[in-house]
Amino acid sequence: MPLRETLARVDADLAAGRVPVARQRLRGLVSSYPWDLTLRRRLAEVYRLYGDAAEAGRWMFLEEDRTADETAAFEARYRSAGRRMRALAWRGPEALAATSFAERQLAALRTVCAEELGRPVDWDDPATYGEGREQDEDEPSVPWTVGGVLAGAGCLVAVLAFLAIWVNGLVDLFD
Repeated sequence: MPLRETLARVDADLAAGRVPVARQRLRGLVSSYPWDLTLRRRLAEVYRLYGDAAEAGRWMFLEEDRTADETAAFEARYRSAGRRMRALAWRGPEALAATSFAERQLAALRTVCAEELGRPVDWDDPATYGEGREQDEDEPSVPWTVGGVLAGAGCLVAVLAFLAIWVNGLVDLFD
């Protein structure tokens, strides 16, 4: 699906309160277009709806106007430079970054990771900076947030409402 069409669907999902769907679409876009800082910013905005400062900080890490609290939360969740590199999901040389600030951030993180590991690391080869994957990087290592629980509950209500309507339609069909 083309970028513009997917972004239009993200907007429609958010307008309809389908925050988890919008988040998944944006995660897919960031995976396909890792150099697009606008997509990362939008994903950070969605994580703010969940109240997840660490994930907002993760996706704003390459932005000069990032907040110190979100950055600190990201760094606390992803403690090593290697885990941060994996979490950022960047591919390619730092020169692909859209801003000089982002380029410097990426180069600094890669340098710290190489120093921690005592060997060169490469954005295109996660095995060079990877550690054992004790847990999935996409899963938070902190308790659920209130926003996340409310979003999940809203999805459950929507599914139950759909099922009630569907079952009612089946009953009417056989009456």
